[in-house]
Amino acid sequence: VCKMLGLTPEPISTQVIPRDRHAMFFATLGVIASSIENVAIEIRHMQRTEVLEAEEFFSPGQKGSSAMPHKKNPIVCEQICGLARVVRGNVQAAFENIALWHERDISHSSVERVIMPDSTTLCDYMVQRAARLVGGLSVKADRMRSNLAHGGDLYASEKVMLQLVRTGLSRQSAYELVQRHALACVAERSGERSGGSASFQDRLAADPQVTERLSPDVLLACFEISTQLQHVPRIFSRTLAD
Repeated sequence: VCKMLGLTPEPISTQVIPRDRHAMFFATLGVIASSIENVAIEIRHMQRTEVLEAEEFFSPGQKGSSAMPHKKNPIVCEQICGLARVVRGNVQAAFENIALWHERDISHSSVERVIMPDSTTLCDYMVQRAARLVGGLSVKADRMRSNLAHGGDLYASEKVMLQLVRTGLSRQSAYELVQRHALACVAERSGERSGGSASFQDRLAADPQVTERLSPDVLLACFEISTQLQHVPRIFSRTLAD
């Protein structure tokens, strides 16, 4: 059975197997739970009413917030985030189990009887729950485009800066040039400053320091969403490869 499962005897052991091996196992479960939580946190942010770029599956007649009828609470994501805390807490308990009196006491046993079934069961549940969450996710591409436009197309700031650097401008100078227009755009859109409502792209196109280095076509290409997303299919293929 051991050979079939790929198990080997412990090479160095006293009365009990050293618990650093168990701690490593629990730490791995903690990382798995935290990675799943990372996805859930992102979805929770995207589901906020003022963002609303993605939502958990919400069945007809399902209740959301008990106080605010318009709100669809991301209950699955919130549950995942809570369970991740339990799994990480169990990792600390596993670390406490490493040091044993004379390397032979059984103070670890009572702890492991709790955290072993809890952590493995919770991680299994979280993986399955996360798979259903992503499978039923409602992605609102139009809202994403609207939010990008509302932000004044500032997502292109890095691309513009790098294009300016490619023309021979120092990175510091390119950064300061792009930053000046970006922050002015943010200030006007937030009402902190008056004097115009030109978009980020229009501001750059009107600046001689930019136009003398970047042609209209090159500048326009910096704002193409397809350019920003061109490597996404490859990233997903790498991530989901067998």
